[in-house]
Amino acid sequence: MKILCLILLLRASVQLQCDKKKITAHVGGEFTLKCDYNTKSFLFSKKYWCRGPSGHTCVIVMDSEQVHKSSDRTHILDTPRYGLFVKVTQLQFEDAGTYWVGIDKIYADIMTSVVVVITEVPVSKPKVWPTSSLVTRPTCWGASVTVRCSCTKGTAVHFAWYKHTHHEDLLLHLSSDLHLHCSTVEGESQYYCVASNDVSREQSKVISVQALVPADSNCIYAVNMEGQPIYDCADRMTTTSPETSPVPTCPTTEPLKIHTDSGDWSSSLNHTLQDLFLSRSKTGLPLWLTLLRWGSFAFLLIFLCIVHECTKARHRKRPKRKRKVLFKPLPNLAA
Repeated sequence: MKILCLILLLRASVQLQCDKKKITAHVGGEFTLKCDYNTKSFLFSKKYWCRGPSGHTCVIVMDSEQVHKSSDRTHILDTPRYGLFVKVTQLQFEDAGTYWVGIDKIYADIMTSVVVVITEVPVSKPKVWPTSSLVTRPTCWGASVTVRCSCTKGTAVHFAWYKHTHHEDLLLHLSSDLHLHCSTVEGESQYYCVASNDVSREQSKVISVQALVPADSNCIYAVNMEGQPIYDCADRMTTTSPETSPVPTCPTTEPLKIHTDSGDWSSSLNHTLQDLFLSRSKTGLPLWLTLLRWGSFAFLLIFLCIVHECTKARHRKRPKRKRKVLFKPLPNLAA
């Protein structure tokens, strides 16, 4: 009897074969199962998708003739050339279990089993961003900042924040938000978020936090993360201290006062001229010394030009000397 059963199973496996024996899919997804069968013998036979632990007791979910149709998410396509296709969409956790692909046959159907496993949706790589803008550099004035972690894909996702250290990564808390404030930042630290569920685990980009002036309140720190403006607090470091007010103050300018009193006006004018005279030029020398040097050079140049012109005039006025021609008397030829 056992030998007969083995022969029947072997013959059934030859006549009907599917490309998967186990299907793993996630919630909300879908799967497609392809099966080949002997088209010469069972081309016009009814095919069906049946659910249950045993082929004899399983319940038909869908068949190729759509006589039995208990689910709108299950589809069967029977093609003579490419074989039999079973497609299930919008999967739910309740869809997990043992299924059978069967071909209707007199006395004994030809069947093969398939196990379907439904899991959570794998998480995508999480992204981090501040809940408030960093353009105005609030951390330079000791304000608190909240950094949020989120995923675009994944079901039943759990979030956790870690602090990177030289020895090991320290778990801070199980939450999607990281709160940064004066009492928590110290030195130069790196943080990252981890998103996970039962089937996958992903880590976010690292954010860097540098405490420039640590303090319990009115501290100075900078946050650097991808997609956010890079900034420093250099002006805050040079203009204020942690003990001063965290609110920046702008210097006030007094309007120019014009006095009508002649004594005050002359005193102000003398003071202005003195500042102008003693101010330094671009060369680093006092302005009066620079003017004196250039004045001496100009005077020397003018003096040389005058001497040159005078010399040329003297040469033009000097009279030219005429050469005297002496004629010797001719000898007396008559004598």
